[in-house]
Amino acid sequence: MSDSDDLFVRTDPIFVNKELLEISHVPDEGRIVGRDDEISQLASAVNPAIFGQSPSNVLIYGKTGTGKSLCAKYVSSRLVDTAEEEGTDATYVYVDCAQDSTETQTVQTIASSVNTDETGIYIPDKGISTATYYKRLWRILDEKYDVVLIILDEIDKLEDDAILMQLSRAGEAGKLTNCKVGVVGISNKIQYKDRMDERVKSSLCEREFVFPPYNATQLNDIMEARSDAFRSGVLEEGVIPRAAALAAREHGDARKAIDILRYAGEIAQSTGADTVREDFVVQARERAEVDRFRELIRGSTPHSKYVLQALTVLSLEQKSDDSVTPEQGFRTTRIYEVYEQICRQEGVDTLSLRRVRDLLKEHAFLDVIEQSRHSGGSAEGSYTEHMLLEDPEVVKNVLADSID
Repeated sequence: MSDSDDLFVRTDPIFVNKELLEISHVPDEGRIVGRDDEISQLASAVNPAIFGQSPSNVLIYGKTGTGKSLCAKYVSSRLVDTAEEEGTDATYVYVDCAQDSTETQTVQTIASSVNTDETGIYIPDKGISTATYYKRLWRILDEKYDVVLIILDEIDKLEDDAILMQLSRAGEAGKLTNCKVGVVGISNKIQYKDRMDERVKSSLCEREFVFPPYNATQLNDIMEARSDAFRSGVLEEGVIPRAAALAAREHGDARKAIDILRYAGEIAQSTGADTVREDFVVQARERAEVDRFRELIRGSTPHSKYVLQALTVLSLEQKSDDSVTPEQGFRTTRIYEVYEQICRQEGVDTLSLRRVRDLLKEHAFLDVIEQSRHSGGSAEGSYTEHMLLEDPEVVKNVLADSID
């Protein structure tokens, strides 16, 4: 093609700085809305680090999209800058435990993140033992830093507490002599602490903070603070209030609210509209829900998806049956019967009822489903019912795309 102008659009008619609407973007202080108290509390907990002293270990709880990771990164970044002014060598490391879930993966990520060319220490991607990774990490920290903050996001995805035991007791165990380590754990699960080893709990849970969902006003302010991602005049007046009201009513999740706003802009792009209209918000919300759920089950095993598909089939049947009480759960045995049918259709062997029960618990832990215990009296005994928390149509469509 001789004329490249026919192929590429040089000027985006909708967005001027789309990066402001990306989840990975860490905004500056002026764009962090509705979390002043949480930022101050977190800063207070780690404040000793600016003087080279041990920061408090912190656990932050809250639903997805409540600003936990954003605030942790922001406070840690500010701490590093302030410590430098005080003559303290500090740094912070961010680890996504959904990606680095094993002890070896986590310690390797931390070690490679804090390492520099000056140390002369080699941190390979693989090929050495976990113990060797630790030894090299301790050497790097003692040689380079006075303090390091380690943010473990989605800490509940770690396979075990081994890395937490090592980090929280490194100084006490004599692994580190110069460097102080602070851990900031982040979880969507407030019950996560109950799963911890008691020894880890005593050293890691020095300070705990719960981040509440955002309300409509806060979500409106959050999106207004990022509205300069769009070209002047392209956002219709009702777009942000409508997106904020939808997000606040359903979840209070800032990530979803920002996704809705970005998707509404993309719909305007794809349809050739001159403005981002309010009616695009509803379409954008549906797209955001599908993408969020797809991300939620990304990496699930085939049988985990078959179990979820079984519950989805039952939920859709229930939805179409006017004689059935809405939002009624299903017993494990009934789900297992449908799961067996799906496995036969897929030509695969079924897992045991006990294993399927475990998979349902995993979905409940991810807030994909809700479990409730019931008593059937002396005749039936107790049993568990499971109910989808997602729209079954959304789940059906995502599973159809993800199951080969």
